[in-house]
Amino acid sequence: MLKNEKILITGVTGKIAFPIARELARDNDVWGMARLQSPGDRQRLEQAGITAVALDMAGGDFSSLPDDFTHVFHAAVDPGLGQWRDCVRTNAHNSGKLLHHCRRAKGFVYCSTGSIYAYQGQRPLLESDPPGVPDRANYSFSKVAGEAVCTWVAEQYAIPLTIIRICSTYGPLGGAPAMRLEAILNRQPIKLYPDSPNNYNPIYEDDYVELGISAMQQAAVPPLVVNWSGSETVSLEDYCSYLGKLVGIEPIFEYTEHTHTPLWPDTTHMHATLGRTRVPWREGMRRMVEALHPELELRDA
Repeated sequence: MLKNEKILITGVTGKIAFPIARELARDNDVWGMARLQSPGDRQRLEQAGITAVALDMAGGDFSSLPDDFTHVFHAAVDPGLGQWRDCVRTNAHNSGKLLHHCRRAKGFVYCSTGSIYAYQGQRPLLESDPPGVPDRANYSFSKVAGEAVCTWVAEQYAIPLTIIRICSTYGPLGGAPAMRLEAILNRQPIKLYPDSPNNYNPIYEDDYVELGISAMQQAAVPPLVVNWSGSETVSLEDYCSYLGKLVGIEPIFEYTEHTHTPLWPDTTHMHATLGRTRVPWREGMRRMVEALHPELELRDA
């Protein structure tokens, strides 16, 4: 674990960044950067011992931000719902500017996404596999560009960098499995890609906190590029059926090509560099349901 370091976490109000910042704030000087537009954002951060910084990545002006951070976990994003140029500017250009601003850091993590990959069929996705153009084209395209920009900056200034390709995260703060849980509870169909099974490696909050911190420590020149996921593979069909058994409602599956292709990452490189996850997927799913719906009496599954 990192101790007595000055650490910047961007996108700190998000479901991935906040638990990482909260854990690191126990033993470090943690600064959390976000727009802080929602009521209670600043108070939530300060109660966790995090120095709150109101700053929008879209602006690209980091002159008011200290440049002496020892580590950075950069999770702030434009989700790609607007113009593609704006998305690329925020996720690629401005990420490079932030990396350059924090070039004194011993470790910088750039959060990319597993959705950049072109679908490879029924095999795990390797870090060397080519990118594709999925449904979330703006966001995924901007992350391909972001990886390229940050790699160039890191190599030019010898900044230790880790690029994590985030796959399916979940926990008490939500995630894709949580959205599918809500669909089950509301008796709504869950869309799956026809090439069954739809394999994933979901990673629970406890584990992504640990692997996020590890990613900062393992940053390197040239950059470390690694899939970031759970160690266990489970199909979407299986984990949704398990969730359905817990809450006593059978999920409704709808197979269609008009949905995301499965995101099944190869974890070999992750295990060698960042480590393995600890929370079994069934335990994680049960803990997620208990946290999000304490009013439910869960069944044996």
